[in-house]
Amino acid sequence: MKKLLFALIVLYASSAVADDVFPKPGWADKPNPIAGKAAQAGGEFSIFAGQYPKSLNYYLDNNTLSAEIFGAMYETLLTMNPLTADYDPGLAEKWTISDDKKTFTFYLDKRAKWSDGSEITAEDVKWTYQTILDPKNITGPHKLEMERFQSAEVVDTHTIRFRAKDVHWKNLGAAGSFHILPKKAFDGKDFNKINFEFPVVSGLYRLGEIQEGILLNLERRDDAWCRKLKRFQGYGNFKTLKFKFFAEQENAFEAFKKGLLDLFPVYMARIWINETGGDKFTNNLIIKQKVYNHKPVGFQGFAMNMRKPPFDDVRVRKAMTLLLNREKMNNTLMYGQYFLHRSYFEDLYDKANPCPNPIIRMDKGKARALLKEAGWTVNPKTGFLEKNGRRFSFKFLTHDASSEKFIAIYAEDLKDVGIELTVDKKDWAAWAKDMQGFDYEMTWAAWSSVIFKDPESMWASKEAERKSGNNITGFKHPRVDELIEKQRAVFDMSERNKICREIDKIVYEDYPYVLLWNINYVRLLYWNKFGTPDTVLDKYGDERGAYWYWWSDPDSEADIKDAVKKNTPLPAKPPSVHFDEVFK
Repeated sequence: MKKLLFALIVLYASSAVADDVFPKPGWADKPNPIAGKAAQAGGEFSIFAGQYPKSLNYYLDNNTLSAEIFGAMYETLLTMNPLTADYDPGLAEKWTISDDKKTFTFYLDKRAKWSDGSEITAEDVKWTYQTILDPKNITGPHKLEMERFQSAEVVDTHTIRFRAKDVHWKNLGAAGSFHILPKKAFDGKDFNKINFEFPVVSGLYRLGEIQEGILLNLERRDDAWCRKLKRFQGYGNFKTLKFKFFAEQENAFEAFKKGLLDLFPVYMARIWINETGGDKFTNNLIIKQKVYNHKPVGFQGFAMNMRKPPFDDVRVRKAMTLLLNREKMNNTLMYGQYFLHRSYFEDLYDKANPCPNPIIRMDKGKARALLKEAGWTVNPKTGFLEKNGRRFSFKFLTHDASSEKFIAIYAEDLKDVGIELTVDKKDWAAWAKDMQGFDYEMTWAAWSSVIFKDPESMWASKEAERKSGNNITGFKHPRVDELIEKQRAVFDMSERNKICREIDKIVYEDYPYVLLWNINYVRLLYWNKFGTPDTVLDKYGDERGAYWYWWSDPDSEADIKDAVKKNTPLPAKPPSVHFDEVFK
């Protein structure tokens, strides 16, 4: 489960004057500097999309795939500049910020149209805002963003005004970055049942064919109103984006090697190291490439539900961390490809700000001592730890078979000290449902990150009981709450990052997760038949940049067919691409 990379925030000057207008004078609609000049529309692109989601309504299902598809169909008031991460116009052609930084007025572009030809209006914006906030709707963490405002006022047909309750550096982002839905298409319907039918859209794509559990297509909208804008030229090029679903990564990889998928982002070191050999790779029919850019580094770990025993005790949680042999797993199962996490904000540390958190290494002796201190003693008849007559036994909720070998090693080390782990495997939809209601004991959770950090949704105490929220562990800490409150009115990103580093130390020492490992680049395998930008991916994104910036190249398709027929190699591509070296 990853957190949405579309939560884009921008800093605006603390010295803004009354009704300061954005974008600033001199801004112009220009071609996207990353998009390839030779990009052309057409063709299809087949994508491994993981397991079939329970909903494509991102407001109901907070996962990366739903976010991607939802974002292809619906637009936001503001967009992000691909190089500077400043805001550019979206549905709003301009916006103003009041002197007290609490009132935000957006002026909709009068050219903006829904797919049925009708105007996008301020009423659509207000309806979406109210729908997210409606207590009946399971809109989880999205409520947090909308709760920042007292109201959304329709000034006129094309003008909407948000009034914030308090000053917060994120208010502009909250008001400008949620996807606007068509009121007339959904008003009066049960929003919690709007999952796979979106008859009216505004974005670059619309839903096409859906085969439940197998595939879904996004079809390019040549008549999308924003297609005429210069900044969207060379962007969203494929006629069809074909998302294919596989229960397991290994099955998807086999389909990729057969040519049934065009792109395979590699999340398993075993595949990257051991299974990228043979004629298809040596002849450069399939490209193997590392892409280094400025993608924010998230974290992953075994989340522990702190709301219920045994994980409501910090000594137990620390012991669980000490019982995971990450070094062994990295060296034996993952070929030493990863760095071990020691932070929840890995990319906030550098030479000027070294991470003070120690790397936790396996230590069964310390773990046993902590468990004993917490009241857990071994029953000599069974060999298991017990407390107040209860065995230390828990279920590990999972939805991915590829994780089972790691869990099996963990289970053996836990058993050695008297802890029983059993695997509770479910499909993605069932796993997501359990996570919505925090009905789990331990699970594997992976979170992406964003450029501008906001710790509130994951670490604020008030978010611990919000169903479908991001604070899945139930973390609560009064000092963290104070720091979260403090950073709300800080507009200097470097100062906010300093606060986040303080929060990180506190969270790290409370052990809500058994932290795992990560990499700081994107691993790609793809068939050598597409046009790509020189940077391959965009500045801040992951493999999903390929969906938007690549294009169908007839010459390359002809070359690869000829190479297969004659069993001859294609020209090689660089094994590593560094964004900053290409885009200077």
